[in-house]
Amino acid sequence: MNSTETWFADLLGQHGVALTPLQLQQFQTYYELLVEWNEKMNLTGITEREAVYEKHFYDSVTLSFFMNMDEIAAMADIGSGAGFPSLPLKICFPHLKVTIVDSLNKRIQFLQHVVTSLSLSDVTCVHGRAEDIGRLPAHRDAYDLVTARAVARLSGLNELCLPFARKGGVFAAMKGADPAEETQEAKRSLSELKGKLSNIHHLKLPFEQSDRHIIVIDKLAATPAKYPRKAGLPLKQPIL
Repeated sequence: MNSTETWFADLLGQHGVALTPLQLQQFQTYYELLVEWNEKMNLTGITEREAVYEKHFYDSVTLSFFMNMDEIAAMADIGSGAGFPSLPLKICFPHLKVTIVDSLNKRIQFLQHVVTSLSLSDVTCVHGRAEDIGRLPAHRDAYDLVTARAVARLSGLNELCLPFARKGGVFAAMKGADPAEETQEAKRSLSELKGKLSNIHHLKLPFEQSDRHIIVIDKLAATPAKYPRKAGLPLKQPIL
């Protein structure tokens, strides 16, 4: 292992996430593909190895520090971008059945290439707007865990993500700075979309020491028929 892989494996191991040589190789290949494809399309502003492992890979896996991933079967990642947090979580927890939704087809092509190159099974990459995909019977009220990382303010994000979560499931929004104002602003949308704020977890990245917050929302009942509204509306006119 190189020095990056050593600290990465050690820090995850301290949280009960043990990585095999195969999983470390999958992360290495993922990193190489991210840098290679980033030259052709804008996937990330972060390309230096240490930074990618800390700010993308480690940051994504922190969700597992606060949730028992063994109890999660099906997961949906909304607005996944370059595959965060879903693909690092899939590498660490191979049993997960992952659906990735992104509105940009070029990103979906990249993600599909990563999935194939890493020989990941049970990963479905869906091109489309969350508002449209969340109305399809195959995806509506269907997932144990729904994630979104650095996508939008919670008042609009709830409408994009909660329709994917099953009754009794969880939506976890991964944020940077203190989300107290966002959660206050999002109270009505939570109520409308049958969600309930369960917890807000705080941590710091190990080297940069920047703040991270994970907002955990429980899905109490099926999504009301009128949601999500048509594409564009949840973020332009959030439920306030």
